[in-house]
Amino acid sequence: MPDPRIEEAITLMNNFALRTGISSGQPPRRYLWTDAFAVCNYLGLARSSGNQDFMERALQLVDQVHHTLGRHREDDRRSGWISGLGEQDAERHPTRGGLRIGKGLPERGPSEAFDEQLEWDRDGQYFHYLTKWMHALYCVGRQTGKGEYLRWALELAKTAHHAFTYTAVAGGIPRMYWKMSIDLSRPLVDSMGQHDPLDGLITYLQLETGVHSSTGQSSEISLKKEIEDMRRMCAGIVWATGDPLGIGGLLTDAYKLVQLIDTHHLDESARLKALLRDVEYSLQAFIAQNQLSLPAEYRLAFRELGLAIGLSTISKMNRRIEQSTENTINDQQVTALLKNLAGFAHMLVFMEDFWLEPAHQLTNSWQQHADINNVMLATALAPDGYLQL
Repeated sequence: MPDPRIEEAITLMNNFALRTGISSGQPPRRYLWTDAFAVCNYLGLARSSGNQDFMERALQLVDQVHHTLGRHREDDRRSGWISGLGEQDAERHPTRGGLRIGKGLPERGPSEAFDEQLEWDRDGQYFHYLTKWMHALYCVGRQTGKGEYLRWALELAKTAHHAFTYTAVAGGIPRMYWKMSIDLSRPLVDSMGQHDPLDGLITYLQLETGVHSSTGQSSEISLKKEIEDMRRMCAGIVWATGDPLGIGGLLTDAYKLVQLIDTHHLDESARLKALLRDVEYSLQAFIAQNQLSLPAEYRLAFRELGLAIGLSTISKMNRRIEQSTENTINDQQVTALLKNLAGFAHMLVFMEDFWLEPAHQLTNSWQQHADINNVMLATALAPDGYLQL
């Protein structure tokens, strides 16, 4: 009997493909964060349904993203690939210049005054969007066995790290910019995103260890220096947040760590425990805000659905630890922390049911972010494509 959650996810992703020009004659409407989740969703649906049309859709979306967000905007005086490479080289290395966010407005010019509200709608590059795309490319490479996707993920990691990180004082701890210009030549927002170093560290570890195990060969691209930079940047940081999307991201990072520790025997148990403690504190802070009692028009679905995706990892972490044949994560503290977190898992179904309600999808808050909301709802309903390394 078909799983109704999978069937609903298929409907959401089919509609997304039609609306945004993946499977229709509509002009491509690409946005890097949404598309990273969408690629992983299609991979997961290909596995769960056995329908390889979803695999073809994932590969088509990767190609569209590279040929849209890897190139300058149509309203930009510049043209061609943002990497500056010629057509043939850029086709072989589509992530060498990074990838645009896909925002509606052009990036802020060098002489334009900073406007905090307007900046949210302006194009550029975000590090945490680039890591989502590294993850998507990694998942495609693992599932297809095609090395070029893994190479593109590594090249993007190298490019992003070089552009976004800096050291203010020689020998000091590296820092990161939150937002860069489209061509990565200048920062647009100087401050550092709270979770960007952690996101970078875990994504780099995923790529460094996973590429070798996927291909059986060492890559000519190593992220060892980048990993060390991120370790230094992460030292002593508290990750706790009251933002539901941020909490979901922390849970997703924790599940990645569990998989990496189990599969590759990484010495990351201390980081995992610290992360789980910060997640518990964050969930308590989020509940205290009572956001889930607000009407739909006062809530942002994609942020709550990010939390729902993260909450689905709690049972997966427990299962992974129980089934670990090599007993690599047999830690009483981790088990106790996960037991505490299981007390928050009821929110997962509550948020999914709330946003599956047709009336709630008619609100302005849903419609204004319809693409990202639908894709992340599909991820919450069928999360394995995004979560499984």
